[in-house]
Amino acid sequence: MSGILYVVGTPIGNMEDMTFRAVKTLSCVDFICAEDTRVTLKLLNRFEIKKPLVSYHEHSARQISDDIIERIASGENCAVVTDAGMPCISDPGEDLVKKCAERGIRTEVVPGPTAAASAVAVSGLSTSRFSFEGFLSVTKKQRYEHLKSVAKDTHTLVFYEAPHKLTATLRDMLEYLGDRNISVCRELTKLHEEVIRTTISGAVAHFEEIPPRGEFVLVVEGYAPPEITEGYTLEDAAEQARKLTEGGMKLSDACREAAKLTGYKKGDIYSLCVGEK
Repeated sequence: MSGILYVVGTPIGNMEDMTFRAVKTLSCVDFICAEDTRVTLKLLNRFEIKKPLVSYHEHSARQISDDIIERIASGENCAVVTDAGMPCISDPGEDLVKKCAERGIRTEVVPGPTAAASAVAVSGLSTSRFSFEGFLSVTKKQRYEHLKSVAKDTHTLVFYEAPHKLTATLRDMLEYLGDRNISVCRELTKLHEEVIRTTISGAVAHFEEIPPRGEFVLVVEGYAPPEITEGYTLEDAAEQARKLTEGGMKLSDACREAAKLTGYKKGDIYSLCVGEK
């Protein structure tokens, strides 16, 4: 009979957020897969838990995941944890869960704090719909494509970011998302927890003056489509499109934007613009 993979949430900063069930589970499994064994060892020592640790992170996951799955399949129980929060979310533990699913191995979740949900809860922005976007790529092309792909999403956007990349990320957001409301959540649940509710441009100015420190969650207001204003004629819509093309926008894209603003069909605006050339 195969064992069980337990996905165990751990505190994101404050040790007192550790749950009774998490302590019990970690105390009972045969071994624990940890992102950084040194970090997890501190947590285990705090709760007097003595269990074998296996280093499992983005650089080792592919090499050892099959061995871990075989151990579970042979009857051992395993817990997977990350340095802070819920494992398997923007985390290599995701691969273990997938492989367990493929093998029919039972998995159980032991929920704990998550930085993304915690940041949304205190952001002061809409919480009815939000999208977790994780970390932006360090590759410029990929990060720009990522931001472009979510630029018109109307739900709240949630990003993780490291301090050394924060200011550059905020500048990129200002360029591709526009100047929206943002809540910059720093060091959640820790001694120096801080939530800065401002605009993206305001956040850029703030962190250009005060160097960022700690780990950040960025909660960004969703896209707000411009309200359609009554009283536009089709000729007005075509004029709006022409002005946008003068700024370098493609005619097709300009007609799409003019359609959003005026309520006329993109095709009608396009036909009028082309017919006037």
